[in-house]
Amino acid sequence: MTNAEIAAVFEQVADLLEFKGANPFRVRAYRNAGRTIDDLRESLADVAADPNRELTEIDGIGKDLADKIVELVATGSMEMLDELLAEVPESVLAILRVPGLGPKRAAVLYNELNVTTLDGLREACLSQRVRQLKGFGAKTEASILKGLDIAAEAGQRILWAEADEHVQAILAHLRQCDAVGQLRPAGSYRRGKETVGDLDFLATADDPAGVMDHLAAYDEVADVLLRGDTKMSVRLTGGLQVDLRVVPDESFGAALQYFTGSKAHNIMLRGMAKRRGLKINEYGVFRGEDERPIAGLTEDEVYAVLELPCFPPELREARDEFNWAEAGELPQLIELKDIRGDLHTHTTWTDGAATIEEMALAAKQRGLKYIAVTDHSKRVAMVGGLNAERLRRQWAEIDKLNRRLKGITVLKSVEVDMLEAGGLDLEDDVLAEADWVVASLHYGQNQSRERITGRVIEALENPHVSAVAHPTGRMLMRRKAYEIDMEAVLKAARANGKMMELNAHPMRLDLDDVACAAAKNHGVPIVVSTDAHRIEGLDAMRYGVQQARRGGLTKDDVANTLSWAKLKKMLG
Repeated sequence: MTNAEIAAVFEQVADLLEFKGANPFRVRAYRNAGRTIDDLRESLADVAADPNRELTEIDGIGKDLADKIVELVATGSMEMLDELLAEVPESVLAILRVPGLGPKRAAVLYNELNVTTLDGLREACLSQRVRQLKGFGAKTEASILKGLDIAAEAGQRILWAEADEHVQAILAHLRQCDAVGQLRPAGSYRRGKETVGDLDFLATADDPAGVMDHLAAYDEVADVLLRGDTKMSVRLTGGLQVDLRVVPDESFGAALQYFTGSKAHNIMLRGMAKRRGLKINEYGVFRGEDERPIAGLTEDEVYAVLELPCFPPELREARDEFNWAEAGELPQLIELKDIRGDLHTHTTWTDGAATIEEMALAAKQRGLKYIAVTDHSKRVAMVGGLNAERLRRQWAEIDKLNRRLKGITVLKSVEVDMLEAGGLDLEDDVLAEADWVVASLHYGQNQSRERITGRVIEALENPHVSAVAHPTGRMLMRRKAYEIDMEAVLKAARANGKMMELNAHPMRLDLDDVACAAAKNHGVPIVVSTDAHRIEGLDAMRYGVQQARRGGLTKDDVANTLSWAKLKKMLG
């Protein structure tokens, strides 16, 4: 099992326990366990299988948690979860995915209205029965209706980061097959889309049947849905569909281009080919009535026939890539190695799991030159947000730390809240002492578009704010972006010389790719930051860089590719 699948089991246990009204401390223990596992980069299955390793060596994993992980890895199930599922209808799990609903409210709907499915919940809302329940009301009912589509989608798609775990495991498995030649993932996964509905793999092989037999033997395969001479579709235990196509060597490049997509990009490509008297499909590029093959071995060859560059997969969305190619201005997209610093992280001073020094040394180990510790301000009271006195104490500690650290600089920073009524959570004289300030909107996310836009613009106009963090507040497949006029925000950022964050957490990726492209067009610098709350969270930077690439951003468009000295000058 992948880490994401193990984490999902613990989250599900926490949800079901809360649904049943279990002890809150017990619920919290399982929920924290899920978050800990989700942040880990090392495969727990590999550790569990290694006779020289113990799961309890990993920070945050105790004996009870380790025993349950071993049970999951060994059997693919957990007795405790099976017992909970026997007591709660499985269809209820879909209701728990409705944004803002939560297990407690889902339990009320189940117990009071006998709601067990998303369709049943929709009907209860439309018939206005939900608003009659204590603690709900008409606004909650309307909010639930809005969230039903997100809940339905959450059951069909997975985050790119989770898809990546599956992809790497399947690649490793298939490469053990001697019959496999070339092997690549394709589809929306290869284009780096935020969420993925299924997985596509292309392979060449002298023995296609042997390759398909090998995929069928993968331990996560639950069902074989389809099998032909060169194509196979399977469903994994978690429900994800995997398609494998075995193609001839001479068609591999054409097939990789075709099945990477997107559909709109391919339609544009076929139109260009047709105007040149060519035919292009997954088998190759062909000329004349006799359809003489002229390209298909590699993607470069396919695009070259049309006098096009081989577009990076992230750009293949039929947005600007063809115009850039025609003008000879295809951007040299940013790479992970270009990033010099992380400008949004948390420590044990608020809701982080590592100390300032531990985070700094981990950042240094990852090749970074600076890191901003942006613990929460006092408005976020539930995690012990910092008031001015505590923040200044933290900064004094950072000053001492910087005097003895080599090769990494810790920035005195803060994630300051935009208050619902306007203004920021800390006084200007405090913010003026910071090296870096990110302003965030955590509360009042249901305010009007005009009000939220006004709060963000007000923050951008503050002389001490450096950037706006996770600017739309969305959580993929869990919470929609709040209403905000992004065009007005970007204009304000440009006018005030401020930056916008691309939050790299795989559940946020906020800004999205379209907004990143808009920021570039407005001349607003982007900072790609991890929002890491533990050491492993620093590895999320690659997800943010991939999102930046989808927005067409280059090294020059991203401010934290600069040294701290140059970035400091840029801040003024």
